[in-house]
Amino acid sequence: MTTTTLTVAILGPGGVGGLIGALLARDGHRVICLAGEETAAVLSRDGLRIESTQYGNFTAAVEADTHLRESVDAVFVTVKQTALEQALDRVPAPVVGDGVVVPLLNGLDHLAVLRERYPAARVVAGTIKVEATRTSPGRIVHGSPFTNLELAAPLDEFANRLRHAGLGVALRTDETVMLWDKLAFLAPFALLTTRYQTVVGTVRGERRPELLALLDEITAVARAAGAPVTTETVLRLFDRAPAAMKSSMQRDAEAGRPLELGAIGGTVLRAGAAHGVQTPITARLVAEVARAVDQEL
Repeated sequence: MTTTTLTVAILGPGGVGGLIGALLARDGHRVICLAGEETAAVLSRDGLRIESTQYGNFTAAVEADTHLRESVDAVFVTVKQTALEQALDRVPAPVVGDGVVVPLLNGLDHLAVLRERYPAARVVAGTIKVEATRTSPGRIVHGSPFTNLELAAPLDEFANRLRHAGLGVALRTDETVMLWDKLAFLAPFALLTTRYQTVVGTVRGERRPELLALLDEITAVARAAGAPVTTETVLRLFDRAPAAMKSSMQRDAEAGRPLELGAIGGTVLRAGAAHGVQTPITARLVAEVARAVDQEL
């Protein structure tokens, strides 16, 4: 990354990927969106159209294709965990080479999958805090007053490019701690809002005792895995969140899409079993959500 302008591929130009791609393209970088034929055709013709309280409304011209056909500086992997295996066929390992691969997926298991798939690449653990939704191909509604990335690698120059485009970026040194910091909030947020089909304001109010018990359980798993997360820390995030905020899992359930139960709730259950931490509340909620949508883990 010695030039001022980056060439970046976005695998999965939905809410998160579309917003990142549009911001980078608006800042003068070359962006290649990878998607199915119909979506790629729309993006090539109309670009990415953003409605955002933070960035304003704008349209950014991007390239689009069904497969990555040339080397790039970085690949953002922003598909859902449920679509990851099929989506990776769009990104051949020989083309990626030793480039940077940044997955912004929920859970933990995807890192091992990507590192095995792209052995020569630099697969960097990443997380993002944002509320962004694809309403149709190429149309993204960004509702949160922030778009905050965390990357577990010393990528100072890359991070500065992203910041210049308008993204909040923090660099972390411990990927396990970073990923559990996110999951300790995301898992209870996703499971409770989806199970009870309600917003975070109701969860932290009417269902506070269950929220507290679930936080105790999940943060105990996180600490056993090596992340110093406490119930009090995560509870403060719940109490500061906009009252009307919904989880992406809840939105997927409302739309009849497959849920990331395995990547979110399932990760907590597997880690609890591995570290000898009991997780009965998590297990009950995962089972109840799975039954409600008729989905297996």
